[in-house]
Amino acid sequence: MSLKAIALGLLATSALVGGAVAQDEKITIGVSIPAATHGFMGGLNWHAAEAEKRLEAANPNIDLVIVTADGPEDQASDLEDLVSVQQIDALVVLPFESEPLTEPVRAVKDTGAFITVVDRGLTDPTIQDVYVSGNNTEMGVNSAEYMKTRLKEGDNIVILRGIPTVLDTERFDAFMGAIEGTGINVLDDEFANWNRDDGFEVMQDFLSRFPDIDGVWAQDDDITLGVVEAIKQAGRESEMFVVGGAGMKEIIKGVMDGDALVPVDVLYPPAQIATAMDVTVAHFTSNGPVTGSYILGSPLITQENAEAYYFPDSPF
Repeated sequence: MSLKAIALGLLATSALVGGAVAQDEKITIGVSIPAATHGFMGGLNWHAAEAEKRLEAANPNIDLVIVTADGPEDQASDLEDLVSVQQIDALVVLPFESEPLTEPVRAVKDTGAFITVVDRGLTDPTIQDVYVSGNNTEMGVNSAEYMKTRLKEGDNIVILRGIPTVLDTERFDAFMGAIEGTGINVLDDEFANWNRDDGFEVMQDFLSRFPDIDGVWAQDDDITLGVVEAIKQAGRESEMFVVGGAGMKEIIKGVMDGDALVPVDVLYPPAQIATAMDVTVAHFTSNGPVTGSYILGSPLITQENAEAYYFPDSPF
């Protein structure tokens, strides 16, 4: 049976609530996220599991069903199962990719389910009831503002970007806008695919080509690990500093301990999935509206405040 047919069948037999429900009314919420294929997603999966335990303990009538996908097709199949088998009342989804998941999520919406989209938006934002994301523009600006406190006109930096996505463009454009007119030289920028190994290779290339580097914007903590490894192998750790982003525990611990090579980090919280789950549950438990966009802050993490962002039990 197609997802559309399932949707029509569900709509013919039941109608979902649009706000607070009776405490004994069973509510099932599907949570569809990518598998823990790299550090950030590992952290996101951990925070999802922690939120599931907390929310189900506080709301006995709510069942959260978490499924993880290895790719867009796998995730689309998961959505069909969440509707046909679990008969979900709401969906929290972080799309593996935006375009391939737009129509599958629309089909879930057609069942009457409440839709919360996380981080990687759909190509049609009208499908979602709630959108939750980190602040990519703020991430770029705060990274640049810190670098401006450490660098002067004529100093040189290199930039390691993520992958060619809207998120990366927002971060990069905001960073470049914030350093405009400072006289700080961007020697080069290359994509490192939010990946440690790629970060290592790109940074090795930068180190071989540029004898004078004062700062590195790695943008992402998985990339940062590779960058740091390359700098240390080259014996050039005293020449420069690195600004990453996300909030990886290894990086935060280094910031806490005063690591001169990685003195700060900029938050892009994997815990945003917990926020999305909280808001979705609130749709059924609160008498107030929760629809709209929730853009979480990307503060600068320094030695003074790092402890508040340190989650040693998280895999990320």
